[in-house]
Amino acid sequence: MNGSPRLPEDARQDSAAPDSIDDGADQLVQAAGSGDAEALAELFGQHRSRLRMMVQLRLDRRLTGRIDPSDVLQDTFLEVSRRIPEYAAGNDMPIHLWLRFLTMQRLLQLHRRHLGAKMRNAGREISLHGGGGPHAESASVAAQLVGRVSSPSQQAVRAELQQKLEAALNEMDPIDREVLVLRHFEQLGNNDVAQLLGLGKTAASNRYVRALKRLKHILEHRPGSDPP
Repeated sequence: MNGSPRLPEDARQDSAAPDSIDDGADQLVQAAGSGDAEALAELFGQHRSRLRMMVQLRLDRRLTGRIDPSDVLQDTFLEVSRRIPEYAAGNDMPIHLWLRFLTMQRLLQLHRRHLGAKMRNAGREISLHGGGGPHAESASVAAQLVGRVSSPSQQAVRAELQQKLEAALNEMDPIDREVLVLRHFEQLGNNDVAQLLGLGKTAASNRYVRALKRLKHILEHRPGSDPP
């Protein structure tokens, strides 16, 4: 590939269900590994929105305004372009988890660089075949949930609901919260979640159901509106 590859902002958005995230990816991986820049851009573009959501939810709030999620993805894209030949030569890790791993690595590096000893939960080491890295910020998760269920014109209602959701998320078992984020926002399947968090498949599923019930109760009793 000539020059430094750029991640196209208008890359195709991913819409696949969790079980089909990597459908048709093998051909793109092999082409990208052989130096096809267009294949690389398409491959990354298929996962871009999911990776961006991951960064948005896990970026420490103290770094808001200093680090843009798009910059994290661009840095990750450059790393992917460097390492894709090695991945294409033989790696049994699903491509969506490999891209997630590299993105999480970059996010952790930025947290360490900018926060140093002030890091809260950003210092967990990242395992290639497991979890690790910064946890999702409860405030960011709550903001995403509120944005999906209430009108932008209802500022007071939105603020009150967001506070309740953030409090509920903070009271959750940290693993339950991670399961919720991985399933609901990162759109990962139950098998992926179980692997990343070191859980049994049944345990991961049960935790997701428990977290959803907790949030559903709050949303059904949100102020100023009828149950959804």
